[in-house]
Amino acid sequence: MDHAKDLDIETVKYFRAPDDGRVVAIYIRNDFGEFDKFPPFMDTEEEIQHVREAYDVSDPTLERTTKAHITDDSWPLQVIMLEREPGGTTLAHYHVPTEPLPDLPTRHQIMICQRGRVRIGIFTKEGHALGDVVLSANDLVLLVEGHDVEFLEPKTRIIEVKQGPFPGTDADDKVDIEEIKR
Repeated sequence: MDHAKDLDIETVKYFRAPDDGRVVAIYIRNDFGEFDKFPPFMDTEEEIQHVREAYDVSDPTLERTTKAHITDDSWPLQVIMLEREPGGTTLAHYHVPTEPLPDLPTRHQIMICQRGRVRIGIFTKEGHALGDVVLSANDLVLLVEGHDVEFLEPKTRIIEVKQGPFPGTDADDKVDIEEIKR
C-alpha cells in the first residue's frame, strides 16, 4: 500500500523487497488501533450516504477511525480491520469483482495465530531475508512472497488462509527457495 509507505505506524509492518520496494508481507499486531492512518475514502456525498445506509450509522465519517484498508485496493486478497460497538450492523451483502483479477506470480496467504507463538520468516522470491515476526494469539501476517514457519510453544495453532484452488499436491503448491540471502 503506497500511501502507508511513509507513515509512522506501530502496529502494522510492511516487509519490502530491497530491489524495487514491492510489498512481500504485511504483519498486523493483535493490538492494532491505528485506523486513522488507513481511512476509507469517502469523497462524495453519495459515498457518505451509502455508508450511512449500508452500515446503519448516524455519522458515516466515523468509518475513518473504525475501518482500515491495510492492503492496496488492487490486490486479490483484501485485509480490512474493523472495530464496532455492540449493535453495529451491516446490511446483508456479498462481493463481486468489478474487473478481472490480476495475474500475479504468487498466491497470497494470511496466517493468524490462534494460540501460542510462531515465528514467520519473510523472504522475497529471490531469497532475500527481510526479517521475522513472532505471532502471538490474534496476530496475523499477510504473505505475498516467501516465508518459513517455526512453532515456538507447545500446542501453538495457526490459521492459514490462501488463494485457491489448491493445485492437488504439496509439491505443486509451492516453490522452495534454493538460496537464502541475509
